[in-house]
Amino acid sequence: MGDSTADTRATRSTVWANGVELGIETFGRDDDPLVLLAGGTTMLSWPDAVCERLAAGGRRVVRYDLRDAGASTTLDPDAPEYNLRDLAADAAALVGALGAARAHLGGIGVGGMVAQVAALDYPDVFSALTLVSTRPVAPGPVDEDLPDHDAATMAALFSRPFPDWTDRDAVAGFVAEGAELLGNDPEQARATAARIWDRTPSSDPSVHQTNQLGTVFARLDCAPRWRERLGELAVPTLVVHGRANPFFPVGNGEALAAAIPGARLLVLDDMGTVLRDAAAEEVAAAMLSSDEALF
Repeated sequence: MGDSTADTRATRSTVWANGVELGIETFGRDDDPLVLLAGGTTMLSWPDAVCERLAAGGRRVVRYDLRDAGASTTLDPDAPEYNLRDLAADAAALVGALGAARAHLGGIGVGGMVAQVAALDYPDVFSALTLVSTRPVAPGPVDEDLPDHDAATMAALFSRPFPDWTDRDAVAGFVAEGAELLGNDPEQARATAARIWDRTPSSDPSVHQTNQLGTVFARLDCAPRWRERLGELAVPTLVVHGRANPFFPVGNGEALAAAIPGARLLVLDDMGTVLRDAAAEEVAAAMLSSDEALF
């Protein structure tokens, strides 16, 4: 049951898990059931309002940066020496490092791919799943039955010259401009990009670029496939997808929900690739509802 008196203020720290340091931010009380939110790639892909609403609903919420993002271990985003399975192991190890036995795991974008594999590889660690703006296959060539990136949008998005990644205002403006192409709120995107820039611990342009765009993920070894294993999942699963998402069109979310037994699909008509602040209440309520029978 929710507790409207729960303290939703956030505390930031780092945690050592699976041989790496992971940047985390915690909302809520330590003795509440854990909701672990994998960044896509930074933790700020999960809006503050979603985290605060979940904490007010009686959850201990921990959002975290993937490797090579935010406050987590960053070595060389251009040549990562880890793979998708390592990121899944990070998530499982983080649950233990936080002192929990199990967690509701959420992932957005590429973090949603991490979450799928983590739940499959560590079924005793994760009690529920929320998968946002993601798909059931890795970056790269898409399966024939899944809609690929919208070609016109991608052409417009990637024909733009990159900004000076060391210029905070230029980066925020670049991201805001791209947000309009992706069906997102440009002002929300601008503010988030500035916060990501502020949290990037390096002045290296390649580190800033991967923090903003998640480019490190395109360089990861994501084999073997996991789509054919999704029927093994036996936890409450919520799939959230935007109808206006041109990067992973909504058919990807529909296919993902269809492949997972009992999954609920929540399609938000005015959502592009990211969760809008305005949808925080609806999304958090759906997440709480999906696992309320567990607690």
